[in-house]
Amino acid sequence: MEPRILFLSSPSLSWLLTRRKRVANKEPYRSPTVSMKFPKTYNTYFVAFIATVGGMLFGFDISSMSAIIGTHQYNDYFNSPSGIRQGAIGSSLAAGSVVGSAIAGPISDRIGRRDSIMFACLWWLVGTAVQTATNGFSSLIAGRVLNGVCVGITSSQVPVYLAEIAKKEKRGQLIVIQQLAIEWGILIMYFIGYGCSFITGPASFRTAWGIQFVPCVFLMLGLPFLPRSPRWLAKVDRTEEAIATLANIQANGNRDDPLVVAEWEEITTVLQAERNALPGWRKFVYNGMWKRTLAGFTVQMWQQNSGANVMTYYVVYIFMMANLTGNINLISSGVQYALFIIFTTIMFFFIDKTGRRPLLIYGALAMGCCHFVVGGILSSGEYVPGGVGGNPNVLIRVTGAPSHAVIAFSYLLIIIYALTLAPVCWVYAAEVWSLETRATGMGIAAIGNWLFNFALGLYIPPGFQNITWKMFIVFGVMCVLAAIQFYFTYPETCGKTLEEIEEMFSPSGPKPWQTKPGGSKLDALVDDVRAHHKHINLETKEIKAGVQETERIA
Repeated sequence: MEPRILFLSSPSLSWLLTRRKRVANKEPYRSPTVSMKFPKTYNTYFVAFIATVGGMLFGFDISSMSAIIGTHQYNDYFNSPSGIRQGAIGSSLAAGSVVGSAIAGPISDRIGRRDSIMFACLWWLVGTAVQTATNGFSSLIAGRVLNGVCVGITSSQVPVYLAEIAKKEKRGQLIVIQQLAIEWGILIMYFIGYGCSFITGPASFRTAWGIQFVPCVFLMLGLPFLPRSPRWLAKVDRTEEAIATLANIQANGNRDDPLVVAEWEEITTVLQAERNALPGWRKFVYNGMWKRTLAGFTVQMWQQNSGANVMTYYVVYIFMMANLTGNINLISSGVQYALFIIFTTIMFFFIDKTGRRPLLIYGALAMGCCHFVVGGILSSGEYVPGGVGGNPNVLIRVTGAPSHAVIAFSYLLIIIYALTLAPVCWVYAAEVWSLETRATGMGIAAIGNWLFNFALGLYIPPGFQNITWKMFIVFGVMCVLAAIQFYFTYPETCGKTLEEIEEMFSPSGPKPWQTKPGGSKLDALVDDVRAHHKHINLETKEIKAGVQETERIA
């Protein structure tokens, strides 16, 4: 069977009648086909490279503001927004992302993980157009809110998609590519913004914001060549496609490979049990599910409350406190983003070997120490009436050795974040959900991320004005609290299949601090498949024992 690309058709009388009949008969949703066919790639790293451009969109939007807010072109056009006004501009992306995260789950369950990312791209195109053509404060916020809807969908569903296509021993690596894409987006857009700062007038920021079209178009062109999630296909009873996709990913198309048979047996067993679960939102709290809901939501909440986004959104302000101004400030801020990428890349090779718990616990504690040091140093700084360089958001300044220490510990905080919470929080949030709840559950987790991102983006500029250095002490305390919860409530998920992780969160599961990386039961299942010559019956889609002539799904 040749590969097919599936899309939703536009509403029509025929479609409505078909849908009404399907709903009445309780048949699963199936996307209608079109004649255009696209070859599929099953190399999971290449799939991740394309899909995570969705993360790059988020990075682009972060830097589209952080590189611009210090330029005179921006401040002249928008009348030097400060305090809550600048906070509203900065946090408007997160406000839209809350909406995007809320609708992402139902959309993803309906049309699939891959097509939900395509749907998100449409919001990005409109939002970028509105930002580029902005004529004032209101339209800028509107454009960023629309972009945020896209980011909310992609930030929740790209990790779900990657988690569902990845091999268990590579799952962490694939989802880290999402974090790397965000960081590359931040770095690329930051220096695009820096280059555009030499353009005179409003064309400076309009050019920078208009370039955001490029990665979105690239993503839209690449998505049709990616396979659908085999777990989503199984969930909507497209069993033949699910088996074929799983076989192509795991064993170059051999559906009788023991690993394919064992994993399919695990998927179908868990899926059957989940279909007997409670309907609606109650399924997020029954039979130990509340533990997973709590873990998924709070791991994203703590990522935001760790204070790292203070560095990524407002690093220009912090370096102004350290007495860096002009181009030196902008370049020094860009160095931070380069460090972010370098150290996340290092963690790419180790995340599936070190385990999730140690990185979360020790990373949070180390970040807390950095916040305490920066806050302590800035507490001895001089008060600058009217703000450093006339910026009302920057009211204290240190010089000499204290200035160098602030810069050094700001860099160190980002390095620690890049090695720990930045990649691991997204990985963990994608792993903890059951198949039945994963799309909506990851949406809930992303809501946790974006709600606190919104609050921090809104209140950090007023915080710089009102409590100055004490804000870093607050973030230090948050990091310590995060480490405590990580230790007592987060079991180790590294090296486990997504189905095995369900058992760890069940009422009979082990205590979180007793769990270790690895030890997957899938290896034993593979041995059992080999011992009993199990295979997938193509007619019934069930696991059968006994020797058979090898068949393949074309």
